[in-house]
Amino acid sequence: MNCPVLNLFTKCSCCGWMICEFCVQLTITVIVVFFGGLIAWKPKKIIDMQIALYRPFNWKIEPISMEKEIRNTRIMGLVVIILGILSLGYILLK
Repeated sequence: MNCPVLNLFTKCSCCGWMICEFCVQLTITVIVVFFGGLIAWKPKKIIDMQIALYRPFNWKIEPISMEKEIRNTRIMGLVVIILGILSLGYILLK
């Protein structure tokens, strides 16, 4: 069942409900690919955001090696992109 509707506020043409299962899966995979791209593109910014998020809880986190942390974060972002694209392919081909 392929739903051509990408707007979540209109009725889905494939099932008549507001949001069908296909639309939810498609939306989640697109969001995952987007965030994976952000993680891979700006790993230093993501690490800084994580540090800032933990600061209000009185936790101080510092990587031992920032170069390794940036490399590992970039690899994690690429893995998230690959898994998101594989999920998208699976959703569209089933």
